[in-house]
Amino acid sequence: MARLRSLIDPDREAAELRAYLGDAYDHERLVHYEAQLDDELAEIGDEQTLYRRSEGYLYNLTAFAMTGTKDPYRAWIDEAFPTGGRLLDVGCGIGADGLALMAGGGHTVTFADFDNPSVAYLRARLAQRAAAGAARVDAARIVDLDRDALPGGHDLAYAFDVLEHVEDPFALLTSMESSAALVLVNVLEPDPGETALHHELPVTGLLDHATRRGLVRYRRFHGGRSHLVLYRGAGTPAPGRLGTFRSRAVRAVGGRRSG
Repeated sequence: MARLRSLIDPDREAAELRAYLGDAYDHERLVHYEAQLDDELAEIGDEQTLYRRSEGYLYNLTAFAMTGTKDPYRAWIDEAFPTGGRLLDVGCGIGADGLALMAGGGHTVTFADFDNPSVAYLRARLAQRAAAGAARVDAARIVDLDRDALPGGHDLAYAFDVLEHVEDPFALLTSMESSAALVLVNVLEPDPGETALHHELPVTGLLDHATRRGLVRYRRFHGGRSHLVLYRGAGTPAPGRLGTFRSRAVRAVGGRRSG
């Protein structure tokens, strides 16, 4: 986990966004990254349009990456695929997780999201890293979810802090399961007063779904609010890719435990 944490350097994240936006960069939007999305939603008036047009997510996702919240989630991927895996980053946004995984773990990443300002920024970040000769960047691709279904053939599909934003989380999981041998997602408990963009999830139902599919690993993070589940999809990992980490699967409902 320490290796991946060092790859998401808060100063670099802020500097990279500042350089990309140039004179349009507004540091106050980075500081107040949470409240601005609700303001932007009120201005745009439609949640689905927001996800396709939002400029605020450039700041929100950059600031959130800087917090290190998802460090332990990415660590699970490194443990599962110590020699590198074929990964599908669903709801990738600015690509912070996938870029860190490519740089630190030898993974090949396919990014998937709507064609929006965040993904335009991701394209610029990939181009910058390709120009610098970064490993695995040439193999990266971006899928537009408004045009194409999730592609198959991956060792693992992951979505971090995404399920609470979609209209049908079970449908998204089904698509991810068809695309990869393993699925890794976090399921958030509701938090009163949080952004209207976070829909209340059927936590028990989602954990039961993962358990029925074949739970591989489960743990709760961040005060128990985030349930991280690794479970089986429809494919088979390439020989030699899947690590031999100790399984921590437990009964998701009735036997939840914190970590």
